[in-house]
Amino acid sequence: MPAPLGIIRETWEWRWRLLGHTWVTLYETLAGFGLSIAVGTPLAVMLVYSPVLRDAVYPIVVVAQAIPKVAIAPVLLLLLGAGEVSKVVVAFSVAFFPIVVDTATGLAATPPELLDLSRSYRASAFKTFVKVRFPTALPFFFSGLKVAVTLSVIGAVVGEFIGSDKGLGYVIVSATSYWKSNLAFGAMGILAILAMALFGLVELVERLVCPWYAVSERDAGAPAGR
Repeated sequence: MPAPLGIIRETWEWRWRLLGHTWVTLYETLAGFGLSIAVGTPLAVMLVYSPVLRDAVYPIVVVAQAIPKVAIAPVLLLLLGAGEVSKVVVAFSVAFFPIVVDTATGLAATPPELLDLSRSYRASAFKTFVKVRFPTALPFFFSGLKVAVTLSVIGAVVGEFIGSDKGLGYVIVSATSYWKSNLAFGAMGILAILAMALFGLVELVERLVCPWYAVSERDAGAPAGR
């Protein structure tokens, strides 16, 4: 195990090159994460509103998630090439599942009395979704996002492990090949910081979009009698 001071020194010496590799991994992570939101959220809505589609598609989604992404990455590399697209698709495949599951769970968990109230006001299905179902499901949605954004980092790095000439995953593979353990641990530290920063960013957006949920969480964690 390298000494912490040696890791810091080596990382500082490589800081400018690591900055470029960090940008590549960040781009792949955010692209895969954004794609998972764009595809996973509408799919979750369709699964909740269509029992036939849920019975047909949901098992396929579960089976696709059960396949190890390390096994999928080489196939995607052959199909899509060694560029950034294959890494984005790997990141998407990892982050896709929690968004679908958590969003569908939140939409299905809408209290029946709220749905009855919206029907009593003769609200359309679209207005009920916008005003009742989706706001109620937002805490579940953001829970899925917080899991998905950290998994996107893992997916991007797995893709870089398989075949790449840039990115923090490539730095780790190259550093270990040349016995540069300080540099490898430095790159892993940057990945950890990157994942925590993205997680914190999603949590900040959650607090801005769902302030009532943040207040309820704080009240639930407060000691009794206060």
